Formats: sequence, C-alpha cells, structure tokens
Amino acid sequence: MKVLIDIVHPADVLFFLNPIKELRKGGHEVRIVSRVKDVTCELLDLYELAHKPISQAKKGVIGLGLELIKRDISLFKEVRDFRPDVMAGFGGVSISHIGKLLGVPSLSFYDTEKANLQLRLTTPFITHMYVPDSYQGAIPPGKSSVFPGTKDFSYFHQDNFTPDMESAVKAGFVPNKKNYFIRLVAWNANHDFGVNGWNDQVLADVIDYITNEYDGVVHLSSEDELPEHFSTYLYKGDKHLIHHLLSHCELYIGESATMAGESVMLGVPAIYAANDQRGYTDELANQGLLWTLLDIQTHAICNLIKSVQEVTGPQWDERLDRFYEGKINLSHYIRDEIVKHGSA
Repeated sequence: MKVLIDIVHPADVLFFLNPIKELRKGGHEVRIVSRVKDVTCELLDLYELAHKPISQAKKGVIGLGLELIKRDISLFKEVRDFRPDVMAGFGGVSISHIGKLLGVPSLSFYDTEKANLQLRLTTPFITHMYVPDSYQGAIPPGKSSVFPGTKDFSYFHQDNFTPDMESAVKAGFVPNKKNYFIRLVAWNANHDFGVNGWNDQVLADVIDYITNEYDGVVHLSSEDELPEHFSTYLYKGDKHLIHHLLSHCELYIGESATMAGESVMLGVPAIYAANDQRGYTDELANQGLLWTLLDIQTHAICNLIKSVQEVTGPQWDERLDRFYEGKINLSHYIRDEIVKHGSA
C-alpha cells in the first residue's frame, strides 16, 4: 500500500523512524512530507529519510494560521499526486483536513491535552486518534484508542535503541565528570500560547550552581538563540547523537516535556521545569521518575537538583523496572495500525 507520513516536529522523526523502516521492509511505499522547524529536516537527512518540506514554522496565532493554510494546500497537491491509502502524523492537523476532503484515512497520534486549538482543528476530521494511557483530555468517542506507556516507546524501547558511550563522547560527553543536560524551548507552538519560559538570569544561575557545586559539565540545547556568553555550553555534536549523550548524563533539567520523557526512557532522572503540565509528565512524576516544577526561579530549581540526586541507585532502578513493566514496542503497534487502516 501507499503510506504518507506527516512530520512537523523533531520528535516526530524519532516517533516514526522505526515504523517507517518496518513499513518499507514489509513492501509498502512511504512518502514523507516535512516541516522546516528546528532540526526536523536535518534529522530526516541524517537518518537518510527522503522528504519534502511543505511549510515552515511560524510564530503567533496569525503566523501559525497562515502556515496551516499553506500546509493544507501543499498537502492537498501531494495527496492528489501520491494517492496514499492512509496517512499518519503526530498531531495530524493537515492530514485530518485533507484526508476528510479526499476520502483518505488519517491517523493522529498525540499526547498534549492542553493543545485546545490544535485538537479543535483536528478531532472533527481525523479518522482515528491514538493517545497514551496517561492522557487526561477528551478523546473522540468511537474513533480513538489508548496505548500503554509514552510515545518514547516507539524509538527508545530497548529493542530499538542502545546507548553507546563512544557516540556519547563524540557528541561531547566528558568521562569521569558529572554531565548535565539543559533544554530550553521557544514556546511558540500552538499549545504554548500564554506560557513563558526561563529567563537568561535563571539559566546563568543554574549553570553556575551545577559547575560550582558539582564540578559538573553542562550541555545546553535551545530552540531560540541565546546571548553569546552561553555559547561555551551549547551542544555542538551531531543531532542524531544527542540521545547517546543524554543517556549518560546525571540529570536532565529543562522546559521540554518531550525531552524530559525521553530522558526517563533512557534511565536518566528528569526535572521538567516549566509553567506547563502534561498527562504523561504527571504520570512519570507520580512514579518518582520525573520532577515537575512550575516555580521557575533559581533557588527552586537548584534545590530540586540537589534533592533529585539524593535518590539512590537501587531506588531509581526499582522505579524504572516498575515503569517498564507491561509496556510494548510501540513501533510495531504504530505499523500495525497504519496497515490496518490502509487495508480497510
């Protein structure tokens, strides 16, 4: 069959990477449409996944609205040309619109309950929606399914990803030192309206605390440009090696809920320090694997860094084992659902 995959965010690349490989191995033809946002296209290129960018990320309600119109028009042309049997995406706004218009099944995998605008634009038109079992929002009755675990089980399931120290060092990891990873986001997605992030002073103070208190090495990643004095800490390794580095860090601290979840999957404690909440971060917090912090101030972040590191190795291992129990290789599930709807 013919399958169209809609990639709009860097995390989507990892989410669909293994399902795409499995679909092609099964003889199915896969076409990828992408979006120019952060390192999305660069990651697709690094993984040697041919793709066609059909829109570029914009900021603000008006910018995102104009981008959506452009993406819908471009996707309409792609679907008319490729004639897929089924389409899938993480979020899936445009595929829901064009799928409904042209009679092509569209599948949305999603995990962000507070994306009210995106959900209103998607759920009336989507063929089927898939959410994790921690999802706390409304799902369309009669056309939705719940899967165990988080989206990270598609790429970071132990059958799909093995952390490699050599790759970590190549990406900047410093052996015999405590390494810490900080990630900042731009807060310009449709589900980020009204949310503010760290300021430069908080970032500088947290870096100083880590380097002075723990003699730690800080690896910093940011969607937005930062002042020049932070350049020393910026991640400069290959984009596809960043998770090998992260997997060997002491701790993740940052505003990205996606990367916080990835850290836990890799066995690294995570502090999600953002004025925002998600069902899956709440679930991980309840299991003692992730710590959420809405109070974005230096003392609060530093105190939490200290307390998280007081969790012993055996305690952490027990919590991880409990979290992994009963989870599936999500990449197989995604592949099977795509094939099922494409064959219907």
